[in-house]
Amino acid sequence: MQPFTHIYVVLSIINIFFAMAIIFLERRNATATWAWILVLFFLPGIGFIIYIILGRNLSGRKIYKINQREKLAIKAMVNKQKQKIEEDKLMIRDASVDMYKDMIYMNVNSNKSLLTQDNEVEIYITGTEKFEALFSSIEHAKHHIHLQYYIFRNDTLGIRLVELLIKKAKEGVKVRLVYDDIGCLGLKKSFFNGLREAGGEVAIFFSSPIKYINFRLNYRNHRKVAIIDGKIGFVGGFNVGNEYIGLDKMLGFWRDTHLKITGSGVATLQIPFLLDWNLSANQDLKYTEEFFPEFRGNGNIPIQIVTSGPTAKYQHISNNYLKMIHSAKKTLYLQTPYFVPEESLLQDLQIAALSGIDVRIMIPDRTDSKWVKWASSSYIGDLLKAGATCYMYEKGFMHAKTMVVDGKLATVGTANLDIRSMKLNFEVNAILYDVNKAKELEEIFLKDIENCFELTLEDYENRPKMLRFKESIARLLSPIL
Repeated sequence: MQPFTHIYVVLSIINIFFAMAIIFLERRNATATWAWILVLFFLPGIGFIIYIILGRNLSGRKIYKINQREKLAIKAMVNKQKQKIEEDKLMIRDASVDMYKDMIYMNVNSNKSLLTQDNEVEIYITGTEKFEALFSSIEHAKHHIHLQYYIFRNDTLGIRLVELLIKKAKEGVKVRLVYDDIGCLGLKKSFFNGLREAGGEVAIFFSSPIKYINFRLNYRNHRKVAIIDGKIGFVGGFNVGNEYIGLDKMLGFWRDTHLKITGSGVATLQIPFLLDWNLSANQDLKYTEEFFPEFRGNGNIPIQIVTSGPTAKYQHISNNYLKMIHSAKKTLYLQTPYFVPEESLLQDLQIAALSGIDVRIMIPDRTDSKWVKWASSSYIGDLLKAGATCYMYEKGFMHAKTMVVDGKLATVGTANLDIRSMKLNFEVNAILYDVNKAKELEEIFLKDIENCFELTLEDYENRPKMLRFKESIARLLSPIL
């Protein structure tokens, strides 16, 4: 028995070490701290292994590198726009959204998210139209193609895209593709051999040297971005795979939202791509004119590109959601595949509903994760009791991540309304300060209601007891779902 006693003592010491690290070094919130301490002490044999894989905090760590010259250039642009807002000299083309200058300032100040106002924006709600637009833009590329996806499948759609990229690479266009290691766990590196041989480059975000084991699996790059020649950009919810064009028999029709941006806003998409690329490929691409060509778009839509991730000081996208909720006066329409919000987001939505604001949320009835659906159902109940309306999308799978406030302000991006997107994932959202586009997104939401059924409070309270039990368990696990 003595060897086992020694092992237990060693494990206990390791657990104490990790507990001290959580308390004094990582400075998590109190709830997360106590949760991990309980895991460490009640599972002395495996608690520290679980912590290494799932618990390590990236917050405050500098994983991105940017040279001093580029820092100064970005800082100068940021300071100039901040000064304009402070002196009330920033003229917004759509005067009806002038009231959101404080939100614009917040994003410039905390996330270095410059406002650009010469953009054209197209909205896509099906995978077919989004990918046809992407393929067309790639066909016309002259200098570079930058792609970033959380999921990239070796299937009909994925093969078609790679073949097109190979064709463009052979024409002399520089192709760079980065994908997430966890999102593409079953994807073989050899899938891209043809692209590499043609001169394209492929990198993996947070790649692990150990096959099937990744000690950063809790931190995923969930961004879906495409940039063509620094002039056309795509951002939204569609990954690369057959299910995203409705070919998955179980999920059926895939309902998502994606934007095509043409204008100066593309430069603000290019910046996070280059940061992710340099980190993943271990390169040092400079912020030069070849990636940031001088041109003005022909549109008039003001946009800010907002990014967030576990290394950031502030939860930028979460702050934008909160700011948008606070600004609502009449209506607040949300679409999300996963509704597992932080306490602050949930409380603010409840307050909005209790204040008489027409709060409507749309989530999928069909799901790709039972655990997430159970957790979402738990939180939906809190909104229904406050007076919000919930629509369950039943035509297929609802994967859109949108919010529209008062038909004036809107956001579309990669971030779900869940704890993972707010705290653990690397995400990117576009904020649209434009009445016409906000109205278009609002009309899309209202049209989607035709493919939903309303989940009433009465129906919710009459759900089976076994479902309530599953919801309770799923809610406890919500921070890592």
